[in-house]
Amino acid sequence: MHLLNLGILAHVDAGKTSLTERLLHSVGVTDRLGSVDSGDTRTDTLALERQRGITIKSAVVSFPVDDVTVNLIDTPGHPDFIAEVERVLGVLDGAVLVVSAVEGVQAQSRVLLRTLRRLRIPTLLFVNKIDRRGAREDDVLRAVARRLTPAVVPMGRTRHLGTPRARFVPGLAPTAAEVLADHDDDLLTAYVEDRLHPARVRAALADQTRRALVHPVYFGSAITGAGVDALIGGIRDLLPAADGDPDAPVSATVFKVDRGEAGEKVAYARVFSGTLRIRDRLPYGELRTEGRITALGVFDHGTDVRTDAVPAGRIARLWGLAGIRIGDTLGVPRPAPGHVFAPPTLESVVVAAPGTDRGALHLALTRLAEQDPLIGLRHDEARGQTSVSLYGEVQKEVVQATLADEFGLDVAFRETTPLCVERPTGTGAAVEYKKKDGNPFLATVGLRVDPAPAGTGIVLRREVELGSMPYAFFKAIEDAVREALGQGPHGWQVTDCTVTLTHCGYAPRQSHAHQGFDKSMSSTGADFRGLTPLVLMTALRRAGTLVHEPLHRFTAEAPADTLGALLPVLAALHAVPRTTRTRGAVCVLEGEVPAARVHALEQRLPGLTRGEGELDSAFERYAPVRSGPVPERPRTDHNPLDRKEYLLNLTRRVGG
Repeated sequence: MHLLNLGILAHVDAGKTSLTERLLHSVGVTDRLGSVDSGDTRTDTLALERQRGITIKSAVVSFPVDDVTVNLIDTPGHPDFIAEVERVLGVLDGAVLVVSAVEGVQAQSRVLLRTLRRLRIPTLLFVNKIDRRGAREDDVLRAVARRLTPAVVPMGRTRHLGTPRARFVPGLAPTAAEVLADHDDDLLTAYVEDRLHPARVRAALADQTRRALVHPVYFGSAITGAGVDALIGGIRDLLPAADGDPDAPVSATVFKVDRGEAGEKVAYARVFSGTLRIRDRLPYGELRTEGRITALGVFDHGTDVRTDAVPAGRIARLWGLAGIRIGDTLGVPRPAPGHVFAPPTLESVVVAAPGTDRGALHLALTRLAEQDPLIGLRHDEARGQTSVSLYGEVQKEVVQATLADEFGLDVAFRETTPLCVERPTGTGAAVEYKKKDGNPFLATVGLRVDPAPAGTGIVLRREVELGSMPYAFFKAIEDAVREALGQGPHGWQVTDCTVTLTHCGYAPRQSHAHQGFDKSMSSTGADFRGLTPLVLMTALRRAGTLVHEPLHRFTAEAPADTLGALLPVLAALHAVPRTTRTRGAVCVLEGEVPAARVHALEQRLPGLTRGEGELDSAFERYAPVRSGPVPERPRTDHNPLDRKEYLLNLTRRVGG
């Protein structure tokens, strides 16, 4: 028996969770179908998910298909919860992307398949809701080929489309050989010479699907079960099995962290090699902290069961690692794939209601951030405020409801604002020498800041010899630089720059005669951590920084006769159309819009287009703020821009 870790992905309301329920019912794991409307599905277990009818957290459930054990991972469809999807992608062997036969290809469909193809994850497409009025077959196939990928192979045809009697009749489309021949010269030759055997086509289909070159397309209905058996056959026959040597050194990646009934951390991890066992002591995380596994669980036949060992290929639940975080690797480190989706571009301040325990709020927000590492927290102790980075308004509503339902905390949010960044516009340098010009630290630090191309991030370099002082002091400077760049002259994170250490110096370890180490005569790491932000901010001010706001690229499709009403609204929202084209009676606008205005555009578009408009948007780039005053962000550090205030704050902290 082999294993398959399968993700179910879709745009919101495509019927993804309903399909999961149908799959579990069809293979005999459940006796009755769960319903999203009734709130009794197997994978949407959170009360908030059942109230709202949307998936918020990924969930795992296992079922057998002949000799294949499938670990099915149901993921959120709403774009505000894309971080939850991102974590799952790294542990998948294959995926099913669900598209609605009524609504067709949506913006989220494009984002998801584009990412699946980039990561080369074998993917089947399931066009759901063929029993609904307005369901389409040929139109959806054309939209898939045009908007998603032309490398699709229809696996059959529908009958009685758009009625409760709708069904799916399996059978390879005549065009299958043409699509497959694009990636197989021998197949192309056989096709041209008219000597192509059906078995050769089926073998090529399985091979190219497993290599993520083509995508079989099934039609059906999660509600009636039409086409689901054919899809199950495709999952069994066309997607690759999980691999991994159970006897190799352990390497596993954590993609989800929950809290148990007693508040303990429960980590979900894909085991890529080796075998996890109870009482194993394994290093994990960036710091390679060693922890001991106290309990293990696996998913089997629709439930999770405790076990003593989990071999390569499986998904494990594990207890005992108190410091575990999402993205951590257990055992042998694996290359980090990096973010496959854009980071959050919005933030909002959490406002506690009168009487709310601020300590409890801080703890609750920290726990939410543990479960969602792309959602950052920013604490402002001076103002008693916490900001949360977000993908959108729905996510903000869910965080608010979660704090109320799970933690009993009444909070509100201020207006959502864009998360900007700062980029240096020129070169700036500064240096401070120990015991000179009012430098209170026993350290010499010189830094130069240079601009770097967009997307570079932060690059640290040295123009001093590594042996010129203890390595711990170099490390203290580098850590302080990275931390200080979190808040530039305008309060935003500074990025796309090169910071070069040009000067360094320290006071060697000294002591009075017949006495121990004297800190007042010898440099410590604290001296370099304290001085570096002052030097860096001086260099940054001399270099100059420009605040950039996040922009989304957008594609708006609307009836051509509504263009006159749409364009003034786009202008008012500071959206800039770059191209305009027509496709029959439909006008297609492509351009850029500030991230902070996307939600307003989504709300306005239906009313301007008689409900026929479609909007596809995704983060594109950061660009200089075009209008209005330069946005400033309140500082949460000791303010190294003001030397006197900084030294006073630092003294208070050390003294306290």
